[in-house]
Amino acid sequence: MKIAYFDCPSGISGDMMLGALVDCGVDLAAIQAGVDSLGFTQINFSATEVKRKGFRGQKVSIDHPKEQAHRHLHHIVDKIEASTVLTPAQKDLATRIFTCVGVAEARVHGSTLRKVHFHEVGAVDSIADIVGSAIGLSLLGVDRIVCSPIPVGTGFIEIEHGRVSVPAPAVAEILKGIPISPSAVPFELTTPTGAAIVATVADEFGPLPAMKIRSIGLGAGDRDLKEQPNLLRLIVGEVDEHLLSDQVWVLETNLDDISGEVIGHTTTKLLEAGALDVYTTAIQMKKNRPGTLVTVLCSPELIAKSEKILFKETGTLGIRRWPASRHKLERRAHNIITPWGEIQGKLAVLSDGSLSFSPEFESCKKIAAEKNVPLKDVYDLALRTWGEASPS
Repeated sequence: MKIAYFDCPSGISGDMMLGALVDCGVDLAAIQAGVDSLGFTQINFSATEVKRKGFRGQKVSIDHPKEQAHRHLHHIVDKIEASTVLTPAQKDLATRIFTCVGVAEARVHGSTLRKVHFHEVGAVDSIADIVGSAIGLSLLGVDRIVCSPIPVGTGFIEIEHGRVSVPAPAVAEILKGIPISPSAVPFELTTPTGAAIVATVADEFGPLPAMKIRSIGLGAGDRDLKEQPNLLRLIVGEVDEHLLSDQVWVLETNLDDISGEVIGHTTTKLLEAGALDVYTTAIQMKKNRPGTLVTVLCSPELIAKSEKILFKETGTLGIRRWPASRHKLERRAHNIITPWGEIQGKLAVLSDGSLSFSPEFESCKKIAAEKNVPLKDVYDLALRTWGEASPS
């Protein structure tokens, strides 16, 4: 599986995305040809290697005549659909990115998707950024895209509607539900174009996943920031096709004034609520008091529910949390027939393509009770039966 990771410590914009794609080997001429097919005149892409805070990066610039056009979504989509150069996948991705912006603009201005008109994102350079990025991402040919939490910057910017704080209203709307990282840089680091691109294409947000790195591209922003390199880093790598990946959240809290019964009750409630796993660790806390570390693994949508249970049941005053990238084997349910009856379990596909069988505890426990035999004997029988039946 081929994975792309967007590392955006200085935010993300359309030109930074284009620069990172070109620096990763995407042909700028192919992007130029695709954008030319939209029917706009005199749009010219150029790529130059620049330095940002001492680090190299690719700066993609777009030259075009000045204009005052305010376009609606359907005007842009019509041009995309009329192209005879763009592939169906590129048309679809570009349209989805523009629609992401349109939905945000409509919400911010109290309008409808049909009536809202684009300001900055409707300009020729922003259209070129979005369509060019759609082309570049298609040519990159990755199976999965992961992105780091996104900094937006701080301060104020001037837009068509006047002076607004960072993040601009449309950017904040687009990034709803997406993790934002803190940044004290006094500029707009993430633009509506950049936010819409990553919100549309990213499969998950979090740390760099495990992979074998094949290429790295660096896209430079306009400014050379005083605080840090103004670069977007695109890391492309590969993982074993039998390994699946996703993102989970880790929640932790330290407890030193609570009974074991309450901890056990809390663990049960967390698992019943849908936590992927809950476990405890004996720790030594301040003043040499023995304590318990409670760790919860859960999906992003269960963070609030899990924290509510921890606060309510344990009385803890604080919970630490962070995202974690997880690799897991492909697995599926599988039952085997033994002399003592049917036993449920799971098959896992290992990295070499071979299969591994794990009996389910509850199924083995039921057989052990029915046959009045030790639980370990049921496990042994299940694994032996699987080994005899498996071709491997």
